[in-house]
Amino acid sequence: MSEMVDEAFGDPASTRQADALLARLARNDGMELWVAETAGRMVGAGRLEPVPGTGFAGIWGGAVLEPYRGRGIYRALTAARAQSALTQGKTLAHSDSTEYSRPILERSGLVKVSTTTPYNWSR
Repeated sequence: MSEMVDEAFGDPASTRQADALLARLARNDGMELWVAETAGRMVGAGRLEPVPGTGFAGIWGGAVLEPYRGRGIYRALTAARAQSALTQGKTLAHSDSTEYSRPILERSGLVKVSTTTPYNWSR
């Protein structure tokens, strides 16, 4: 999944995100990984991160490979994650998104309230 997301964003494949996801899964903290595939190939992915003790869930990491964009895959993955959040009693969602994803999220009912500036910290 993380390799496909790297490819979708035009980044070289890295084990850094895969290792972080595996560590999170081992904690069993409620994070869910969602993928879309066609003909046995993973073409889209995203994760759901419920925030314990709140009504919030984060919708993160959404990506679809270039040849499969514009077919509703991202929207379907977002809807599936939102439905899972509702099933868990989470009625509020938050997400950082690219300017490509933002219009899709807004059509799904999310409202842009702020911006973020991401940084990768290293020693």
